[in-house]
Amino acid sequence: MNIYAFPPIAFLIHAAQWALTHISDLFVPLAGGASTALAVVALTVLVRVLLLPVGISQVRAALARERLAPRMRELQQRHRGRPEELQKRMMELYAEEGTSPVAGCLPALAQMPVLMAIYGLFILPTIDGLPNTLLSQTFMGIELGSGFVGLLRTGGLTATTVLVYLLVVAAIAVVAHFSRRALAPQLESQTAEPQPGMPDMRGVMRTMSFMPFMTAVIALFVPLAAALYLMTTTAWSLGERLLLRRFLTARRPG
Repeated sequence: MNIYAFPPIAFLIHAAQWALTHISDLFVPLAGGASTALAVVALTVLVRVLLLPVGISQVRAALARERLAPRMRELQQRHRGRPEELQKRMMELYAEEGTSPVAGCLPALAQMPVLMAIYGLFILPTIDGLPNTLLSQTFMGIELGSGFVGLLRTGGLTATTVLVYLLVVAAIAVVAHFSRRALAPQLESQTAEPQPGMPDMRGVMRTMSFMPFMTAVIALFVPLAAALYLMTTTAWSLGERLLLRRFLTARRPG
């Protein structure tokens, strides 16, 4: 089954293609041959701006879990051996704070169709039976449709290609380091043992903390356009998380 033939995904791919083409045309006077690569970055930023409500929801949920962690541990001690009563008290506490154990998780799924469409736009050789001309556009002489591993297999690597991918991967790795530090408070808030009826978020949080490092590896296997997208979106995620945490924390009543 070709998931990109699924009507909603196909629609998003066409929308992304239309947007990228028009943004690229705007950048031609400024960037020349690199206009499409710059348009990839701009489109990524535009998508992340549109998904800002999702980011706000996730940060609010993370702050709520951190804030409730001490009280949750207190409830664990108080109602040890009485799982039903513990679950009831914990749900009352979540309700009091206007949140839930899974708040901030489900909204993240809203990103998947958009991310799939953007990624698909740079791996599909044809769209509607016509060649995907976006893949032949270049950045620093490297086709946006080519990938590091693919060029390595075919012997098409050049010094420029290695340098560009090295910079992209290094940028993602640096962002990954600071992203993991930014997630430290959330990891600490998930150290308690899971309770009956409550989701165990510890594994999810640990996986999330390593995701940016995985992204650096993935960037070597995907087309250059997708690697630029990954670099931009991971950097945006870190900046968004830090700014939103500071803003929402400042606005929280003392």
